[in-house]
Amino acid sequence: MEALLHSMAHLIALAIQVAAIALVTAGSALALIRAARMLLAGKRTEGEFQMIWLNHARWLVAGLTFLLAADIVETSFSPTWNELGGLAAVAMIRTFLSYFLDREMEYADRPVPRSATEGHG
Repeated sequence: MEALLHSMAHLIALAIQVAAIALVTAGSALALIRAARMLLAGKRTEGEFQMIWLNHARWLVAGLTFLLAADIVETSFSPTWNELGGLAAVAMIRTFLSYFLDREMEYADRPVPRSATEGHG
């Protein structure tokens, strides 16, 4: 019975990893398309680029979250120290990225001071 559960957990983890790859691929493709459109249209404002990269980072965090879930499922039966180390590394990277993404989003949501939007003269 334990072998069957272990095999099922492995297949579930594999499916979750495929979802993570799909999320990262989709987010990266979307970021590239949006950046290319903006460059081809001649629009190069820093705020627009920042929004593209923040959106891309959200996709990456989603992908990392799925990878973390896959690692949790994979290590649910008799984890080795290497597996636990990998799980801890993914968890730390995801937490790190989420923290700084949240800070960037807070910064991007701040209103621009009037003097910064007016011309100098």
